[in-house]
This record gives sequence, C-alpha cells and structure tokens, in this order.
Amino acid sequence: MKADTPPPRSNVYRNDRDDRSAAKAHGAGTGFAADPAGRKPGGRRWTAGRIAAYLVAVPLGLAVIGVLTALLAVVLTADRLPSLAVLTDYRPKVPMHVYTADGLLIGEFGEERRSVVRIADFPQSMTQAILAAEDDRFYEHSGVDISGIARAAIANLRAGGRAQGASTITMQLARNFFLTRERSYVRKLYEVLLTWKIEQALTKDQILEIYANQIFLGQRSYGFGAAAETYFGKPLDQLNVAQMAMLAGLPKAPARDNPIVNPKRAKERQLYVLSRMHGLGYLDDKAHEAAKEEDIRVLPERRSLPLRADWASEMARQLTYEMFKDEAYSTGLNVYTTIVSKDQRAANAAVRRAVIDYDRKHGYRGPEAYMEMSSNAQVLEDRIEDTISQAGDMDDYLAAVVLKADPKTVTVTRGRGATFDIAGDGLKFVARWLNPKAASDRQIRPGAIVRIADGPQGWEIVQSPDVEAAFVGLNTEDGAVRAMVGGFDYNRSKFNRVTQSIRQPGSAFKPFIYSAALEKGFMASTLINDAPIILDPATTGGQLWEPKNYDGKYEGPLSLRTALARSKNMVSIRLLQSIGVDYAQDYITRFGFQPEKNPAYLTMALGAGNITPWQLASGISIFANGGYRVQPYLIEKITDSSGKVIAAAKPAVAGNEDERAIDGRNAFIMDSLLREVVKRGTATAAGRQLKRNDLAGKTGTTNDAHDAWFAGYATGIAGVAWMGFDQPRSLGERETGGGLALPMWINYMREVLPDSPEKPRSVPPGVIQVSGEYYLNETGPGQGIGSLGVTEDGLSTDPKSQSVRDQIF
Repeated sequence: MKADTPPPRSNVYRNDRDDRSAAKAHGAGTGFAADPAGRKPGGRRWTAGRIAAYLVAVPLGLAVIGVLTALLAVVLTADRLPSLAVLTDYRPKVPMHVYTADGLLIGEFGEERRSVVRIADFPQSMTQAILAAEDDRFYEHSGVDISGIARAAIANLRAGGRAQGASTITMQLARNFFLTRERSYVRKLYEVLLTWKIEQALTKDQILEIYANQIFLGQRSYGFGAAAETYFGKPLDQLNVAQMAMLAGLPKAPARDNPIVNPKRAKERQLYVLSRMHGLGYLDDKAHEAAKEEDIRVLPERRSLPLRADWASEMARQLTYEMFKDEAYSTGLNVYTTIVSKDQRAANAAVRRAVIDYDRKHGYRGPEAYMEMSSNAQVLEDRIEDTISQAGDMDDYLAAVVLKADPKTVTVTRGRGATFDIAGDGLKFVARWLNPKAASDRQIRPGAIVRIADGPQGWEIVQSPDVEAAFVGLNTEDGAVRAMVGGFDYNRSKFNRVTQSIRQPGSAFKPFIYSAALEKGFMASTLINDAPIILDPATTGGQLWEPKNYDGKYEGPLSLRTALARSKNMVSIRLLQSIGVDYAQDYITRFGFQPEKNPAYLTMALGAGNITPWQLASGISIFANGGYRVQPYLIEKITDSSGKVIAAAKPAVAGNEDERAIDGRNAFIMDSLLREVVKRGTATAAGRQLKRNDLAGKTGTTNDAHDAWFAGYATGIAGVAWMGFDQPRSLGERETGGGLALPMWINYMREVLPDSPEKPRSVPPGVIQVSGEYYLNETGPGQGIGSLGVTEDGLSTDPKSQSVRDQIF
C-alpha cells in the first residue's frame, strides 16, 4: 500500500471503536479517570472552596444570561410595544349624568359607572388603604418591585400554591389597558416592559390617579369615586376609614366579593386591608380597632338616587343622544335639566297619593297570581325566589307570597326564610277576600302573590294599582319643565304619559274655544242658552248627537263667565257652532294643538279631539303669561367632563312680541274667566285649600269618565294633572276631573307656591271695566254679541237644532 493512500473508511470506524473501548476500560464511561488508589478521577480534587465557587458562578452565569436575554428582548420588542397615548392623554369612559336645576343627580347612563376623582382630591386614608392592599412600596420602586416578588414567592412556597401576588399598581395598569389575561412568559415580559415604559412616561401621582379611576370594583362601578356612590351612596371624601378599607379590598375579585354579592367575603377583605394599614403605621391601635368594629351599611343592589325623576331623566337621555350619539354614554357629559327638586318631590307625592286613594276607594281586586306550593322545602324556596324576582317591587310596594291565611292573620314571605305576620288594620283592605267562601280566583290563600307595604300601623296588604296618572309642571314665563311624572311606577311602565299619552281632554279644552269666541265678538257677559240641543250628523262627524250636561241639569241663559265656571256643555257647543268649527280648528293651533288631532266638528267643543298633557300645559300657560307661546323644554345646559358648556337652551320668553300667540287683552279676560272657575265653579276646592287669589284653571272629564283632568296655574307656575287607564275605560260613574285630577294639582301647588308669591295682574291697555266685568274696547256692552240662542222669554232660537228636532219629533 502506498504511503499517501488513505486507509479504508472501515478502518477509521474500527479504530474509533477501539479508542472508545480502551477509554471505557480505564473508567471513561463514569466521567472520571480510573485511579488505582481509589481517588476520584480527573486529576483535581473537589474542595469546599471549589464547590462554593460553582454555587456562586452558576446562578451568576444564569443571571447574566437572563439579563442579556432581557436586554435582547427589549431591543427586539421595544418598537412593538403599544403607544401610551391612552394613558398620557387619559380619557376614561365616564357615563352621562343627569341633574336637576339645583344639582341633584336624577339619572346615570353608560356601561361604566364612573365618577372621576383627581389625585389632589383623594382622601389620604383612601390612598393609604389602596397602597396597603395593593402596593405599599409604590412610591419607592420603579414599577417592578423585586423585593415584593421575592416576598410573594416565599409566601406562595409556604402556602403550597399561589397565596400572594406580586403585581404592582403600575403592572396592573399595564395589564388592564394593554394586555389580555393570558398566562405566559411572553405576556409577562410585555407586562414588565410596558410597566417600565409607563413609569418613564408618567409621574407616580399620575399613575395612581389613572389606576384609582379605571379599576373595576363591581356593580358596574369603575374607580373608587363611583364605588363610593354605588355601595354607600356618598362621595369618596365623606367615607370613613372602615368604608375606604372595604373599597380597597375589592380589586382582587370585584364581581364575586363585593359587599352586595358576598358581604362575608367583603368583610374579610376589609379586615385584611385594615390589618395592613395598621402594620404599615397608617392606623394606630385605637383607630384600627374602631374601624374593625364599625357597622357598615351597604346600599341595596337597586341603588336609589337622591331624587326620583325617572321619566325626566330618560327624556333628557334621549334628547342628549340625539345630539351626541354614542359619545353621550362615555365622555362624561353632564346634563342639567330644568327640574326643580322641590317641585319634583311634590309631583311624585301628589301622583302617588292620587293613584293610591283612587285604588283603595274602588276596592281590592284580588291577588296578582297564584304560585304552586310544594311540600319540598328547597323546591318551595326556589319557587318563591323566582316568583318574587319575576313580580318585582314597585318602590315600597313589595311582592310577597302567602304561606298561611285566615281571617285574622296572614303570613307572607319574600324568600330566604324571612316571614311577616300581618293582622288587624293591615288586613282591612283585603278582609272580604280572606273568607273561605270567597271566589277562588280572588281569594287570599297559600300561594297567592300579593303586595305588602310598611304603613303607619305596620305591615299591610296592598295592591298594585291598575289606574295611571301623570303630572307636569311648567314655568309659565319660559316653558321650563319644573316637574314631570309620567306614571305610577317607572319600573312597571316606562311609557311617559306626559309626552306620549294622546287622550281626549274633555272640558279642559273649553278655554281655547272660549278664547276663540272672544276674538269673534263674544263677551264675558254674553248670555248663551244652556238648553238641550240635538245636532245634525254632518256637524258631529257622522252620527246624530244629543249631548248632555254632566249633571243632567239645564239652567237656561247663562253668561259666558258663569257657563265656563260651571262647565256647561250646551253653552260650549252653541258657542263653537256660532264661531264656526273651521275657524276654531285653525285658532287652536296658536296654542300648539295639532289640527289633524282635533277634527273640525262640534264635538271639539267638549274636547273630543286628542292632545297630550305636555301640550295642554303649554297651551294653558299662554293665558297665564299674557298671551305668549312658550315651548316646554327640559334641558337647561350640557357640559363636558371638564365643566365646559357645549350646549345650552335658548328658550322663547314671555314678553317677546315675536312669540305672541294671542292678543294680550284676550289672555287677560280668559285669565279672569279661569279664576272664576276656582272662585265659584268646578275647582273651588283649590281656592278653599290653597287660599290664594291668583289661582286659575279648568277641570275636564271626558265621555263616560275615561279621562280626568285639571289644567291650571298660579303666578309663574302652570300644572296639568291627568288620571285614566292606559286602555281607556270608565273611571267610575261619578268620577270627575274635579274629584280625581284636581286634588293632585292642589297637593303639588301646596308645596311649591310658597316660593312663588302672588303678583297682581295689571289691566292691559284696550281693556275696559263696566259694572265689574272686563271687555275689549271694541266689543263692550252694546257692541259685542249680547246673546246666543236666547229670546226675551228665554227659549232657544237655534234654527239648526230646531230643524233636527222637527225631523225627529
């Protein structure tokens, strides 16, 4: 074989195997060289110093590798981190808040309930509680708390699981704004990098302020300001330390452990926070013990506002949404309405009292429904809770299920084992239906679903009224809505009967026909025959009509003044017949009524058209303010979250001749006629009870008493009250506007008029007074229409009614 010829490949492998075999023979397979003396092979001895060096070097090397890896990650991911604009230009989602004119909150609309509190306004104890609960070294570390991580790791090892977290406030902020809840090393690395970036871009106070206003704390509440209102009904600066500690304990599990859902767990968290505050020196021993023993009262889940004005706040929401669309719910708009809190309370109470009085007067209708009972305690409890939940409560009219019943005692429950025994006066209203022989579909027996209320004499059985009512109060000078109640209970029905319910106004419409007649030469002293009349179908809209006075009495010739005060139907019909239905239909548009809703037939004289309480309030105000058309309006102004006004009302004001609706002299004489209604007519109860000389208005009752009205005013304030059923039916054979709606109006005015002193109304130019009666200059005695349908002997001279009478008889 030649010297330069390489050996066969097989020889190479063979020789390698031989080398390995030789090495194995000398102990190479063990990792040490063989030593005849028994020493560990390798040529070096493993001394204690050498072992210690290894123990230091290995972790140090790993740390260096970790740092280099982290630096590499920073370099590779820095340009992929999200912008911090959302933090540096922090604009939290703040709901729309709706307020009364005097600053009471009446509505809040938005997915996130939030009340932003600046860090400078944060109570010191609240800040301390947050730091104690979440990050006590917040002002010392640079975003990532190494010692906190070590402490948490030791605690978790001791607990055999995850007992303590190590996320700082800044890390939580990074996670909440930019990251998902995914658990991975990559996401954690991003969290750390974002944390450092946030710490470089913002001050500690800025970070804490954003955190404290952004964090979710349960019950739709975001931020500690909103949580204070949600759970305690107070602004943050009015809470005590015990309450603040409870809020500070919420971030860990806000939906599950808040004091409404889980009071026990919320208390445990509160005690933990108080303990931390004590340990950190924020609380001394005395303050710590006092806070632990503090009896904390949490508001129920259905958080009550300081004032109920549901229909007004909902209308304000709709109007604001029309202007700002979806931004209305997230940009912190503040909507200031014209609602006056005192007026609204008065209207709420007046409507409620009127409805309940009517309902009790007409008797108990029986239980709302019946629930199937069960001998299985758990099944029964579940059914009761489901039933109560479905029935719902109406303010203080609470749903309950009857467990036992006899003529002397009824035992009811609202679930969760709580029972109420009702006896004595509490059963008077339903006594008839406790008789074992009562009709089965109305009998109070086990399983009956009833309403209970805590009355003056204790618990009593009541019922959910099925009649409805509405009230609206206006400023007569500019149309500002001072109060609005759209029904008995907003949670039962959100339908706003003030603005949406189109009903027949009945005799409450007569003043507008009388005003039209004054323009046609009639006078307050004109005599008109109050006698029966039969009307041609062509004038009534298709059928023969023989109208009647409400009381069935006819008094012959009456002056316009007396006829309106006594609400005589025959006089109104003859008046409209004389001036012409087409003229009257056009004339009423001056008051804001729609001609298409009030057809040009003689039935219009008795209010057979259709209007809303809102329209009637606007119309009656024209007589109060001297003849000017004012548009009702609800929103005074809207500000952004910083308080800058971004929208404001510019209402028409009485006195501006551009808004003139009717002659001021006409308005003056009509005011005089409407005051007569209160002094000597169908609304004398108002004068007797309120004892004022500036009261004016008109009652209204429709055919078959489907609707009851009173529309009236005093100095500066107009109010319209209505009662009826949503599905029109008779309120009762003898029910009237004077008996049902007028008391509502009186109860409202009794509360609000003390703030509105009487002002005498001056006689306008062009009005003269003769023998105590007011006249227009051009239609004084001997100039205007002296009589209608009256001869010297007092008989009717109406040719149309006579011709129809001849045809019939």
